Amino acid sequence: MKFEKVALIGCGLMGGSFALAAKRAGWAPFIVGYSASESSRQKALGMGVIDLAVNNIEQAVQGADLVLLAVPVKATEACFKVIAPALKSEALLMDVGSTKSDIVAAALNTLGDKLGCFVPVHPIAGKEVAGVEHSDADLYKDRALIVTPMASSGATQVQLAKQVWKSLGSYITELTPAAHDAAFAAVSHLPHVLSYAIIRGIFQQHNGPDLIALGGPGFRDFSRIAASDPVVWRDILTTNRDQVLLQIRHFKDALSDFEKAIQDNEPQALEDMIRQASDLRFNWRMGASQNSEK
Repeated sequence: MKFEKVALIGCGLMGGSFALAAKRAGWAPFIVGYSASESSRQKALGMGVIDLAVNNIEQAVQGADLVLLAVPVKATEACFKVIAPALKSEALLMDVGSTKSDIVAAALNTLGDKLGCFVPVHPIAGKEVAGVEHSDADLYKDRALIVTPMASSGATQVQLAKQVWKSLGSYITELTPAAHDAAFAAVSHLPHVLSYAIIRGIFQQHNGPDLIALGGPGFRDFSRIAASDPVVWRDILTTNRDQVLLQIRHFKDALSDFEKAIQDNEPQALEDMIRQASDLRFNWRMGASQNSEK
């Protein structure tokens, strides 16, 4: 597997990490990078993430065998419109967006006769910091990669997409776009909302900064994702709105159970709920470690 030219649209953490990992894997000898930010392009070039920086998407995509779109999800449709006319008919086009139903709709609206090139994917990896300067060639190693093929995705492109991510150390799971969005509203999008809400709730108190200063390792672990990129997560939460709202309702129900047990001074009910959650978390951790083979 080798691509003569790889186009990276979006020179940030996710795209930059993909480029570094692809170079290390040996199948991307020449990577052209585009970002709306001149600063990001030049940083990527200076770090050796890309081999050539260009200031328009068409130039990046022209003649590319593989195109990775690594932009905020709400920017995807506009990028597709520009990519489609310049894309080779046999190329592989992928995104790395954290929502999928909206990405599929955008592709259907814009890609026309290039639809067969597109394979939507979502790498379950990232950091709480943004920017190409945080790129990491190991970001995708031993991480899940969710593939959500469209009916129009070419069989060759789907298989090639899987090979690409396996070469970076990812293990592959295939879901429909709808199943993906429902699942990740629960295990990713809701936790981000809760982390943001807890930080806001503490800081809105008159002594919030003093309270935060007392936070230990557990609080740092729990609140880490509240430092995530605001634009990226604004787009994720609004594009997966219905599923996120559903998960918020489930969480409110569970939180109400804890509130009632504390309010009614029912220590046994409280212990039972804590024990149930503890057991579920322990069993999940053990199952995840046993099922993490590529």
